[in-house]
Amino acid sequence: MKRNMILIDEDKCNGCGLCISACHEGALQLIDGKARLVSDIYCDGLGACLPACPTGAMQIVEREAAPFDEEAVAERMKHHAAVHPQTVIPPLGCPGMQARVFDKPQSAAQPVQPTAAQSELRQWPCQLRLVPVHAPYFDNAHLLIAADCTAFAYANIHQDFIKNKITLIGCPKLDDADYSEKLTQILAAHSIKSLTVLRMEVPCCGGLEHAAKQALINSGQMIPWRVVTISTDGRILED
Repeated sequence: MKRNMILIDEDKCNGCGLCISACHEGALQLIDGKARLVSDIYCDGLGACLPACPTGAMQIVEREAAPFDEEAVAERMKHHAAVHPQTVIPPLGCPGMQARVFDKPQSAAQPVQPTAAQSELRQWPCQLRLVPVHAPYFDNAHLLIAADCTAFAYANIHQDFIKNKITLIGCPKLDDADYSEKLTQILAAHSIKSLTVLRMEVPCCGGLEHAAKQALINSGQMIPWRVVTISTDGRILED
């Protein structure tokens, strides 16, 4: 498959090792005084290492490469920690993909400050392509799958939809990804309590609804689910 990968110009590389510390997947290693890519499967192609290079020896190129293997990276990090227990290991994955949970009050009676809107987002990341399939915040969660545009069209999305849910966002028209495959993996790996699809009235948003339905079928999870459609001027059309 063709995908973005790191390319290192060894003539420019001075062997400082800064890129190795910046790589959160452990994909780079100093060999014979030069930074080199250990294996294609460890490189996510996002380029977190590029800003660390003082000589401009690194760039992103599109080429044939094996798929990024998140499980292989986890095993590599685990092995490194066992062999070098005193070494500080960078966290797995790009910082934007590190799973985090925010402590949000779940009581419906929780007062909201009238002078400032309160975010109800309970986890990070929230982009469907970035979220880790096995993130612990999916366990026993009420899942919201929202089209990107709904956050801008519907003013009260945090209180009416995001609150007390784990939120995933995406755009089937712009994202080059099969949502149904990843959603199937999430549903199969966790005890999801319910699923809400929040989409716009525009036809392209039908891809999000279809992906959710297909994931429910593929995973065999018979859970409560619903689709809510928002108009382009911000009204709820169907619920």
